[in-house]
Order: sequence, then structure tokens, then C-alpha cells
Amino acid sequence: MRMVSLLALVPLVSGTTLLSAQSASQEFEVASVKLATAGAGGVEGGCHGIDSTFGPSEKAPPPLGRCVITNARLGHLINIAFELNSMQLIKSGPDWIARGVERYNVEAKTEDPTKTTEKQLLQMLRALLVERFQMKFHRETVEGPGFAMVVGKNGPKFKESAAEEEKIVFGGEFPSKPVPGRPVSLTARKYTMAMLANLLSQIAGHGTILDKTGLTGAYDLKLSWDEENGPAFTTAVPEQLGLRLEAQKVPVSMLVVDSAQKPGEN
Repeated sequence: MRMVSLLALVPLVSGTTLLSAQSASQEFEVASVKLATAGAGGVEGGCHGIDSTFGPSEKAPPPLGRCVITNARLGHLINIAFELNSMQLIKSGPDWIARGVERYNVEAKTEDPTKTTEKQLLQMLRALLVERFQMKFHRETVEGPGFAMVVGKNGPKFKESAAEEEKIVFGGEFPSKPVPGRPVSLTARKYTMAMLANLLSQIAGHGTILDKTGLTGAYDLKLSWDEENGPAFTTAVPEQLGLRLEAQKVPVSMLVVDSAQKPGEN
């Protein structure tokens, strides 16, 4: 339902200490982590905050103020909680974290659903994983394949924004975050190139994209692509925005799980 920022190396203690500090003031009122039944299907679910958006789907979103995730390995839970948007960005020691047979159902409820944002719910979910799985981790920056976003030879095809505040809408009448592999349409207001590069890194499925345009303003723009029926993402960016994507090595932030324990029933 829910669906990589570039971070410097963070010491192991900082990761767990920061989450402990966050959870001290923001934690779930009730939370359970249980083994999923044998033969369960693929991972499903996410978190529903007051600012969450959901498109048309056969399955209803979790109730407001809750995280409900089913049939997830710890790796899947980490991917959701830390908004990595790719399992490739997780390095783990114990094999069961990413490839084991153990899958878990997580259901957690905040004390006041009417005031809790999606980001706050995800922060609580991170703290829950640290607590229940006794997880220790750190961030590590490595070089990986990606793109530099630069201005095309004919210049950008968008104008500076006169809007008073930043706004982005996905999918026309359905303002939901894109699902990988499906057609994507977005309209952005008062968006900087750094914000656009970060967004496309998360939703386009082509790896990390760095802003190298040299454009310093905030802009209004529209972009849509369809990998199956066209135009593909790498075609849509130059055609619709007047920008080019140049393949190059870029810094990528990995989440390294140093240790974790399988939780008991609760």
C-alpha cells in the first residue's frame, strides 16, 4: 500500500538510540508481531495515517491510525518501515531476515488515530522492529549504478511556480502513490529539482537519481510514463520535461542489519 535518501554513515549505536528516543514520545498503544500461518501468500499491507493516500484496489487499506502487514519476512518489514522502496538496499547477516521461511503478521494501533501521520506511524514501526526483533543496524554508503539528471540541449519544458505551497498529486483522479510496474502520472507544484530527483529515485524503479541540473528554483511540472505501453520512464523524462538522465555511479545508502533475534509470540 505504501509504497532512498542519500545518508552518510551512521554508527550502529546512533540507529538504535535514535529510534529509542523517538519511541519514547511516540509509540503504538497496542502492537502484536506473530508468526504467519504456513503456506501464506506474499507480503501485503502498510500503514494508514491521516495524510495517507490510496488508489483503487481490491483490498481495503488498514483502519486509520494502524499498521497492518501480513506474511512479511523481517526484510519486508524493514523495507516498509524505513521507506527503502527496494529490498536491494538491505544488507543482512542472518539469512532468515531476507530469505528465511519465517514470515510475520504485524498489527499495531496508535493511541489517537485522528492526529497521527503516516511518517509518525512508520517511525513507530521502526521502533517496534528494534524492540521485538532486538535489531541492531547501521547505515553504510556505497557506490552503485544510478543516474544524473541534467538539462537537455533545448532547455527545460516547465516554468517556475507561482504557487504558494508545495503539492503533488499522483494518478489524476486517484491521488495515490504509484505501484511499481504500473502506469504513473504525477502533477507537481512548487517542486525543486532536488525534490523531483528524490521522488523519482523512490518511484521510478531505475535506482538513485541525482539532481545535476543546476536549476535552483521551484517549478510546476507534469510527468507520466508506462513501461508496458509507452512512453517508458527514460523516454518520458526528456520528452515531457526537457531533462536527460545520464547513467553514472552514485552514492547509495544501504541499511545494514548487524544482528536480530526471532521474536516470541505476543
